[in-house]
Amino acid sequence: MSIPSLHNLEQELDLSLSDKSLLERALTHRSFPNENPDRALEDNERLEFLGDAVLDFVVGEYLYHHFPEGREGELTSLRAALVRTETLADFARQIELGGYLRLGRGEAESGGRGRPALLCSAFEALVGALYLDQGIETVATFMARFIVPAISRILAQELNKDAKSQLQEWSQGRWHLTPAYRTVAERGPDHAKQFTVEVVIGEEVYAQGTGRSKQAAEQAAAEAALAALDSVAAKEPQR
Repeated sequence: MSIPSLHNLEQELDLSLSDKSLLERALTHRSFPNENPDRALEDNERLEFLGDAVLDFVVGEYLYHHFPEGREGELTSLRAALVRTETLADFARQIELGGYLRLGRGEAESGGRGRPALLCSAFEALVGALYLDQGIETVATFMARFIVPAISRILAQELNKDAKSQLQEWSQGRWHLTPAYRTVAERGPDHAKQFTVEVVIGEEVYAQGTGRSKQAAEQAAAEAALAALDSVAAKEPQR
């Protein structure tokens, strides 16, 4: 697959970075330098680390100003819903970021361009690059286009509520069983870990979720389980 010009991405986003190497680095997954050791390349993990912190601040500031009556706990839950892996991956899909990623052959062939954790990381790295190049105000303007519609969807679907508590109430009310969570995978370096957790009710696995911490991954798994149980008739778990 040929990767589109980064100039195309800048045009789509109505942005122009002064330091093009930052944009190039933001879209370079660690698998690409590993397969191209002869090229002087840096992957996007450091930018991802920075972008994660910038997003927390920008989203927090937006919520502070636009929800003046919101309590701390409510704002924290809403921010968590806005910066979780699936939400940021959706933002990345909206700008077709996956098509611009530089991936190793194995990562690309295994569906890396559509993997939520990878898309989330690339979006965070893009934010980190934009912050270094143009500052916090540009990042805030850039993020507003995503935050506004996402908040409407999150509130309408109550995605800002504690998914683990909702799933536990649902499961105990229907089956008198408490969901259990188990970590099935850990990926990435210590400063940018990605955990994969599955949620089990009875003896049946209902969903998986990924996140930067085990707690975040458990929330993501609970959200996925709730969505699955909402859309199809739940199969009775083995007891």
